[in-house]
Amino acid sequence: MSTSNYPSASSQPQPPRKDNRGIIYGVLIAALLGTWGYIIYDKSKTKEVIQQKDVQYASLDSVRNQLLTDYQAAEIRLDKMTSENSKLDSLVKTRDKDVASMRSRIKTLISKQNASAADLAEARKLINQLNGKIEEYVKEIERLQGENRQLTADNVQLTTEKKQLTETLDTKLAENKDLSGKVDVGSTLNATNFQLAAIDEKKSGKEKVTAKAKKADKLRVSFDVENRLTLTGTKDLYIVVVNPEGEVVKEEGLGSGTVNTREEGDKEFTNKVSIDYEQGKRKNVSFDLKQTDKYKPGTYKVEVYQNGFKIGEGAVTLKKGGIFG
Repeated sequence: MSTSNYPSASSQPQPPRKDNRGIIYGVLIAALLGTWGYIIYDKSKTKEVIQQKDVQYASLDSVRNQLLTDYQAAEIRLDKMTSENSKLDSLVKTRDKDVASMRSRIKTLISKQNASAADLAEARKLINQLNGKIEEYVKEIERLQGENRQLTADNVQLTTEKKQLTETLDTKLAENKDLSGKVDVGSTLNATNFQLAAIDEKKSGKEKVTAKAKKADKLRVSFDVENRLTLTGTKDLYIVVVNPEGEVVKEEGLGSGTVNTREEGDKEFTNKVSIDYEQGKRKNVSFDLKQTDKYKPGTYKVEVYQNGFKIGEGAVTLKKGGIFG
């Protein structure tokens, strides 16, 4: 077998293979760089978001703290006004009961640790409403104080006028009392032509004036009364009879009693006689006094009182009778 000096097809030299590792490494490096870039970018974004959140949370916390301060100031102002003004306190309790629920809701909202912006916005709205209520109360207080000042001024004026009227009334009453007293005193009857006699009553009915005690059956008193100031009407005359022993004659049958006089105080009287008097006219008064006991020798004195004054008096002396009467 002959051996050929020419190489066979299978033994022909192959072309050199391409080295792709550089490309692969480049792609991997590029991918790695891209990944790192994304990670760095994402971390940066995350940090930025966190910072924004922190800023947001800090802002919300600042707002919450400010709202808390504003609410506390409003609450202190309201409590101070209601404690200093009883009328306003009553007004708040009766007319604005929703204030209590408003204050409770505000406390709930601003007390939240993680209060949202919506919560704080609601709290701000309620605080503004509360401050609006407070302004209404301030105006109400000013109105009430104005009314109170006016009432005080009116009261001072009325007190002054009352004092003046009282003083005027007291003066008029004093003048009227003085005038009434003068009229009262001036209207007392005057008694004139006073006469007093002892009367002896005969069995036949005839009467005779006597000076003897044992024959005297009664005393007859007569006088005239007159006063142009005395009004028409019934006038009471109090008759005081004093016996020779200086004692006032008092008998149940004569209606004896006690009368108050203006100058002598209470005074015992023997009899009361009522007369009808017509103003401006002179009237004769005559009446008999008959005692149960026998008359004694001596002087009998008779006094007449009217309107608390003694208006007249008279006396009669009775003698002892002789052996033959």
